[in-house]
Amino acid sequence: MDWQGQKVAEQLMQIMLVVFAIAAFITGYVLGSFQLMLYIYAGGVVLTVLTTIPNWPFYNRNPLKWLDPSEAEKHPKPQVVTNSVSKKKPTKK
Repeated sequence: MDWQGQKVAEQLMQIMLVVFAIAAFITGYVLGSFQLMLYIYAGGVVLTVLTTIPNWPFYNRNPLKWLDPSEAEKHPKPQVVTNSVSKKKPTKK
């Protein structure tokens, strides 16, 4: 799953969970059944999981282009610069 696919999956998950929660609450309130409300919401969670967790092809529309190993060796890794000078102010006694 690429970065854009992760974003789409997360947005889809949030929207689906909210929609199923609202639908379950309204149905449970109108029919006066807490058990039916929980079943509808649980079904929505299962459907959301089946939609967002597997790596479906529409989550891979923007694949990353990785360097070939031979090309990566030509570009050295950036050096980490560490500053050994302490930035603490001297304390006066």
